[in-house]
Amino acid sequence: MTTPTLSELNLGATLPAVLLALGTIFLLMVDIFLPKERRHLTAWLALGGIGVSFALTLWNFNTQAYALEDMFIADPFSSFMNMIVLIVAALTVLLGIDYMKRTGLARGEFWSLLLLSTSGVMFMTSANDLLVVFIALELLSIPLYVMTAFRSNNAKSEEAGMKYFILGAFSSAFFVYGAALIYGATGTTNLPEIFTAVAGITSSGGASLAYLLVGAGMIIVALGFKVAVVPFHMWTPDVYEGAPTPVTAFMSVGAKIGGFAALLRVLVTALPALAAGQSPDPVWQNTIMIISALTMIVGNFVAVSQTNLKRMLAYSSIAHAGYILMAVAAAGNPLQSDAAAKAALVYLLSYAFTNIGAFAVVLAIEKNDGSGTELSNIIGLARSKPIVAAMMAVFMLSLAGIPLTAGFTGKWFIFQSTMSAGLYPLAIIGVLTSVVSAYYYVRVIVNMYLLDGAGDPAEGATPYVNWALYAAFAGVVVLGLFPILATNLTEAVTLVALTVR
Repeated sequence: MTTPTLSELNLGATLPAVLLALGTIFLLMVDIFLPKERRHLTAWLALGGIGVSFALTLWNFNTQAYALEDMFIADPFSSFMNMIVLIVAALTVLLGIDYMKRTGLARGEFWSLLLLSTSGVMFMTSANDLLVVFIALELLSIPLYVMTAFRSNNAKSEEAGMKYFILGAFSSAFFVYGAALIYGATGTTNLPEIFTAVAGITSSGGASLAYLLVGAGMIIVALGFKVAVVPFHMWTPDVYEGAPTPVTAFMSVGAKIGGFAALLRVLVTALPALAAGQSPDPVWQNTIMIISALTMIVGNFVAVSQTNLKRMLAYSSIAHAGYILMAVAAAGNPLQSDAAAKAALVYLLSYAFTNIGAFAVVLAIEKNDGSGTELSNIIGLARSKPIVAAMMAVFMLSLAGIPLTAGFTGKWFIFQSTMSAGLYPLAIIGVLTSVVSAYYYVRVIVNMYLLDGAGDPAEGATPYVNWALYAAFAGVVVLGLFPILATNLTEAVTLVALTVR
């Protein structure tokens, strides 16, 4: 065994993620020495670290480089994903600064946990090996378990953290076992090398093919839990409701970015040749199609009956995972892999701005004890807080996919890639469930504008929260009016080409 040189490790390609992870240690050390009345500075240091990582991501945006002995890859796909999660992390800091103070949760370690989870997402987007995917999955998840239960004086928060931890550990076990079976079949955990081995295994059959199929299924189960798709979604409403709202906002987007990045890397880069018979499409495509259809149906129909805004947005989040899975299914078509990956990226960017904005409004009306997030609490909000209500209306329309919003842009590309891949039944289900979703999104607007009520004072709408709201609102409007800004960034994105170095 030879020790790799620094040039072979190519640590420069890993800097955006590695520096952010190291920043957590720096934050913890600084927080120890800061007096109690100045510990709010930790949040601003965290924001600075996110800014540095974002600048490094933009600097290396169009590069394609391998690092850590081919286990890590920096390319436009990972750069775009990293850009989204860093924006989400920055907005989460703005949402959390005053929230943590007024709820008595202001502790410096929260920001370190946030950076650590963000760096986990960034490693997942760049993973070129199943071992890195697993380590990054844990780096993403374990801080989220702690942040979910951060409100230790609240039974719902403690229950949410415990439930998330137990089911998360269960899903991690699935991933490890699945990765072990794939290693047993192919003799490697490196994604391009798995791709090379799969073609021979598929043609010869035997026990190796069985191991490969079961292993791929287990990895889909593990990552399906992380992105909250049916039937691995049951944790989502309870965890979203019980967690502190800034954590819920981050989790609703950040975990999806990491999970879908890993799904696309593993399925499209490593297993596109896992086909049956003479079909050019991989066997996992039908499985993803079924999960996508069930997720859209269950998420949207159950959301209709919800009376709590956080639970409604939880089921909405489940439904949107189903829409993104449409792109994953479309990526199974060899001719549409790159186009489908680009569609998923645009959708994730649109969804990030929209969902963070919606949760920012929920945070604004939430009381210090965690109550005040029922649908009835937003009745008359247009009278008491007209600007906040107007932005919430736009966020709801964007989630429904109404034209001139970011949500419409994302759905346009998702449906386009699905149709181009010939998955017409899935596209029809997506359209029909989108119609259902319009009901519960418009219901929020009706409550704010058409029902009589004095309106919530939205005391949580502090200046920092308003900054996050304005940024999310701007993102929704700009992406809706000028989608070319997002599509230009995805021009160089490719997954299939990465299988040959």
